[in-house]
Amino acid sequence: MRSTEPVDHGLPGYGWTVPKLIELVERMLSRRPSRTRLRTLLKAHRLSWKKCRKVLRKANPEKREAFIEQFRPIFEQVCENETILLYIDEAHIHRDMDLGYTWAPTGEPAYRLSACASLSDRINWYGAYNFTDGNCFIWNEGNCNKENTVLFLERIADWLGEDERPVVIVLDGAPWHVAHIVRDKAEELGIQLLPLPGYSPDLNPIEGLWKWMREEVTQHHSYPTMRDLFQACKDFIDRINLDSDALVKRLWPKLELDPEFEKLLIS
Repeated sequence: MRSTEPVDHGLPGYGWTVPKLIELVERMLSRRPSRTRLRTLLKAHRLSWKKCRKVLRKANPEKREAFIEQFRPIFEQVCENETILLYIDEAHIHRDMDLGYTWAPTGEPAYRLSACASLSDRINWYGAYNFTDGNCFIWNEGNCNKENTVLFLERIADWLGEDERPVVIVLDGAPWHVAHIVRDKAEELGIQLLPLPGYSPDLNPIEGLWKWMREEVTQHHSYPTMRDLFQACKDFIDRINLDSDALVKRLWPKLELDPEFEKLLIS
């Protein structure tokens, strides 16, 4: 059945709420249901109130499935401790706070005081998540570009040390990831680059690292100086690296695609 929006029924907006559903039922049946009755009906039809996730229509289901098929044998080697699996990505972490939900007195707004007057102050982090060994590494050298990505690969090689196991790095298709000098450096270092299909951040678990960092470092908290922010990010990485099992459990790779989710991409 085709999903409809309130605007399809002459109501404002694109998201269904209980008041809008009550109004729709009243229009159709000339009877106004109570909130309690409507919520009971919604629950009986296995409907629940939840936050929507954005799905990028440009994602290609066939390419996503092809990536999973290519990834599975690599993952089996990783589980046998024969291969080192890394995920890399970049993130902008701002000195000003990220706002989220909190508990506050009913009927009163929730305020957070910011120590940052500039919205542009940020650190551009390169990050690597070593799934095999259960630890993370972050590095900052200014902007995200192909030259710094080459340097980051060298830092990763230093980070891994003398480990002789094959190294596979999963990364997205950002221009600075697919540049010739980056691929040449990876080959020189004996690193296999495994590009993700386009518009598929859900297949890169390091995205969860940045979400985790924002939750614990910048959510509802700003920093007086960039040095303070830099140190807070470093301390966060040191802290999560103390418990590799918890880290891996939280940042577990996706090995199966959700058929219902994939249908959205071709609808």
